[in-house]
Amino acid sequence: MAEKTIHPGTRVDQPTVLGPAGEEVPLPTPDAETSAPGPEPATAGLAVGGTTSPWRLIWRKFRKHKLAVVSLWVVIGIYLIVAFAEFLAPSTTRAQDAEYAYAPPQQLQVWSDTEGLGLHVSGYTVTQDPLTFARHFEVDESQYIPVGFFVRGEPYEMWGFIPMDRHLIGPEDPSQPFYLWGADRAGRDMLTRIIYGSRVSLSIGLVGVAASFLLGLTLGGLSGYVGGKLDALIQRVIEFLMAIPTLPLWLALSAAVPPTWGPLTRYFAITVILSVLGWTGMARVVRGRFLSLREEDFITAARLDAVSRPRIIFRHMVPSFSSHMIASLTMAVPGMILGETALSFLGLGLQSPAVSWGVLLQDAQNIRAIETAPWLMLPGAAIFVTVLAMNFVGDGLRDAADPYK
Repeated sequence: MAEKTIHPGTRVDQPTVLGPAGEEVPLPTPDAETSAPGPEPATAGLAVGGTTSPWRLIWRKFRKHKLAVVSLWVVIGIYLIVAFAEFLAPSTTRAQDAEYAYAPPQQLQVWSDTEGLGLHVSGYTVTQDPLTFARHFEVDESQYIPVGFFVRGEPYEMWGFIPMDRHLIGPEDPSQPFYLWGADRAGRDMLTRIIYGSRVSLSIGLVGVAASFLLGLTLGGLSGYVGGKLDALIQRVIEFLMAIPTLPLWLALSAAVPPTWGPLTRYFAITVILSVLGWTGMARVVRGRFLSLREEDFITAARLDAVSRPRIIFRHMVPSFSSHMIASLTMAVPGMILGETALSFLGLGLQSPAVSWGVLLQDAQNIRAIETAPWLMLPGAAIFVTVLAMNFVGDGLRDAADPYK
């Protein structure tokens, strides 16, 4: 039997063939260092240990929308004011001084002396018309009212249970007038009332949107997933509500609220009214998404695995378009704020002693009051800035959540 000749350089585990002289010739094998590069795998460029999440992709696209990013910081600042309203306000809503009714805004000024720099506002000189007995205020530059930070003032309860008397800014002598944004007809500080009013107006927006979101998600999801007679019934209800003019419907439902109800009860009543009217648009969006998703392969696989219907809806279908819903919710909050403001402005929403931006604008209904005290329109400026910032944030989120942009 002839011996096999092993070709030099042949590895033991390398496949070979017999050559013409009976020697073993190694078969060529691809070498990782010399082989031609193939196509890159689909996961190339991704972070080690996982893929980039959809939320991170949305955040990357959102950061490119500079106006939306700035508006996001504005909205965050506004809600920080809401959270710390008692501390940030120079006074409380109970404090009033009739002697300073319709007092004009005071300008915060910087003064310096041998002890250093400080802040102050000028006092008032009050004159009275002998015929009409109208009081006229003039800023007296000779009167210096020192202003400080973290000063003692009107006592309050932080978040309703922490007693405090420190305010971020205020006069060092609490008996001195301090009206940075002017005073209303009862001598109450407008800046304080606007800060406190933001808590009611903005919380109504959040609570109302949350309630309408739950209604829209539940009814829209059932309509799109179940279909049939239930879908027809829900769609007819939506069409009926959308066919009614919004403002007259608001007025009718708000007029049905008994006037004897307290401010807190009316607050929840207005929230329920806004939620009942605000869920139809969300329900239609959710229904359309469910109709397009219920025939997908991953939903069919979940049904074959005997997954329950609620789990399919909330575990598999809702997360697939959650980014779109968040953008829609952000766009819906300004509508809720404007709805509460309109009802309160017309006297059918919240009423005094409750403080909201709509209630504050009731004093601006009088043309004569606006002429003599234009600072009564400042709550409208607060509404404008808030709604505009929220719309920009919602617009940025909508563009970032769109997979085709």
